[in-house]
Amino acid sequence: ESDTASEISFQFTKHKKTPSVGSHSSDMASVSSVSGSVLSVYSGDFGSVDAQGTVEFALDYDEKNREFQVHVSQCKDLAVVDEKKSRSDPYVKTYLLPDKARMGKRKTSVKKRTVNPIYNEVLRYKIEKMVLLIQKLNLSVWHNDPLGRNSFLGEIEVDLASWDWSNRKLNWYPLKPRSLSAVNGVDHRGVMNLSIKYVPPGSLGKMCPKNPPSGEVHIWVKDVKDLLQLRPSGVDAFVKCYVLPDTSKKSYQKTRVIKRDTNPVFNHTIVYDGFHTEDLKDACVELTVWDHEKLTNHFLGGIRLGLGTGLSYGISVDWMDSTQEEVAFWQEMMLAANEWIEGLLPLRSL
Repeated sequence: ESDTASEISFQFTKHKKTPSVGSHSSDMASVSSVSGSVLSVYSGDFGSVDAQGTVEFALDYDEKNREFQVHVSQCKDLAVVDEKKSRSDPYVKTYLLPDKARMGKRKTSVKKRTVNPIYNEVLRYKIEKMVLLIQKLNLSVWHNDPLGRNSFLGEIEVDLASWDWSNRKLNWYPLKPRSLSAVNGVDHRGVMNLSIKYVPPGSLGKMCPKNPPSGEVHIWVKDVKDLLQLRPSGVDAFVKCYVLPDTSKKSYQKTRVIKRDTNPVFNHTIVYDGFHTEDLKDACVELTVWDHEKLTNHFLGGIRLGLGTGLSYGISVDWMDSTQEEVAFWQEMMLAANEWIEGLLPLRSL
């Protein structure tokens, strides 16, 4: 049923944040990575103003330096954030999508007390032209608050594949409200096809040679479909797995890398033992998909299987944040001991 199998033993202790771990797997090599916490385009928005006004900018690609350049000229008739003081302190922020974390954001300076700011600044990205053409530019305008309670003032999104690169002139564009997909939390990163099973301690009977002395959680990662493609050659994908709250390198499991495929088939089974039934309420299986590169790996999306209560062994944790689909999948496993539960779950930012 699977081409490879990994097994790791956990001893969950309710009074410890980090349980002791003993590994029974040879596939435990450390891998370089970036944080799974991907910043939202709209992170830090504390405003409630309607988008209005226009922004003037130009786009260019410097072939010699392999550099994408966004020339931000000025904005006009922006919304007023502080009506009592008739004040807005605007700045412009850019991302390259779909992977906001990979290339990062760029920002202009802040212009204070104006709804008609003049910038004349160039925001630069070192990126190959072929890679740039599968991206979208998100350019947004924000009011800067001294306490970090920034307010969204409007945005424009440009599909760089269809951009007229002979047009290097400054042009005016109307600022728009947030896109519906962002407002509704739609963040399509692909879907994972998997099965999970819980084997309670001693549940297989004394005559069974494989009857586990402690409970086991089996995770069968079958395949992933529709991954984000960050470069023209495709995606070199692999899956990482932890059972939280343990985040030590010894607890880390991974599949092999499937090269140049946005629909990779892994067929990889991982077994975690040391589980007691009560641990299922406080533990969380985190599966994340990554694009492998020599210098650093890039996060593509993930899922977290648990009860999503926000608590683990009485401690408040941000990773106990399973979606309704993920919670239902985990609960079905808890109620059906020794049975494989199949699921198709959407990947998301973590």
